[in-house]
Amino acid sequence: MTVQAIKLPVLPMPYPVRVNRHRPALREESATWARDMGMLAAAGRPSAHRPIWTSSQFHAMAVDQLTAWALPDASLTDLRLNHRFNLWALAWDDYFASAFKRTGDLTGAHAFTARLHAFLPTEPGARLPAPANAVEEGMADLQQRLFPPKMAHWRRGLNRALARYIDAGVQELANSRAGRVPDLVEYAQFRRESFAAYTAPYSVELATGARIPEQIRYSRAFGALLDAFMDYMGMANDIASYQREVHDEHDVNNLVVVLQSALHLTVQEAMDAAADLVTARLRHFEHLIRNELPPVVQRAGLNHAARIELDAWLRGARSFLSGLHAWYTGALRYAPADGPFPAQRTSPAALPPAALSAAARYVPAPSGRTTPTHA
Repeated sequence: MTVQAIKLPVLPMPYPVRVNRHRPALREESATWARDMGMLAAAGRPSAHRPIWTSSQFHAMAVDQLTAWALPDASLTDLRLNHRFNLWALAWDDYFASAFKRTGDLTGAHAFTARLHAFLPTEPGARLPAPANAVEEGMADLQQRLFPPKMAHWRRGLNRALARYIDAGVQELANSRAGRVPDLVEYAQFRRESFAAYTAPYSVELATGARIPEQIRYSRAFGALLDAFMDYMGMANDIASYQREVHDEHDVNNLVVVLQSALHLTVQEAMDAAADLVTARLRHFEHLIRNELPPVVQRAGLNHAARIELDAWLRGARSFLSGLHAWYTGALRYAPADGPFPAQRTSPAALPPAALSAAARYVPAPSGRTTPTHA
């Protein structure tokens, strides 16, 4: 089945999209930072590094739109920092695909990733190597902005999450070179790493100014909530980027391919099953917020201030998901190269009822077990 014959599912999104009021300022400075880092080609201006994007490629990504949609309540300072991390993550992704995935250079990918770890120190003040490419230049610049003491936990956690992200790229390449399609349960955990989803809770914290209360951060219910939050991001991206990853980059690390292989489905059946699974994860995320988190908060004895902070974080997490959803469905980055997909399925106004496919009825739990989804 050709890409153009596939009906791309329209994923439901119950949370409204809001736009950060600082988006105009973000748009104005977005290309400037990318040029300064050597990621974006600058007309008539030499660059110390090989550019990753042309001007048309850069503007088609609409990263300022993504950031402003995903983080509608952030201050300009926090929005700017998150935006540059978004730009960096996409720069890494496109550089890695061009330099290593398309060439199959696993040895080079290992060496590139090992060097990049030196730009992710766990403590401030560490001496960084001299950047050798635009990806390293961007990360070196970002690390200089993470020194304030109030951001210490955020910086350490973010760098650990970024380390998982870049390591996952090497594993993706190894899978593709070997033609090894990941197992479905294995893939759920792996996708959180390969999408950089572990960085998202920190972005929400920074944008809202609200920390996840320590009394509940490591509870089973909140851990499951974070898993569902992260699963939606990467798995929904697999649907939006199916052509880009599978047909352009020959990547096997995609939920549609995983389901097609595991359940012996056609591409269209796998695409629809992937949409059901993504929807199930969103339903589970909302179920946990409404039904399982309140008794955990009650038992933890959170005071009024901590509850307000938790509510602010949860509102931010919902906005993060709605912003990503809007970007997936609107950015030219995910449009097929030879035109849009044909007529799509009608998107329901709200989350669909429990009549989901067999693939979506059971979702991976943090332990690797399977647990039924909830209505």
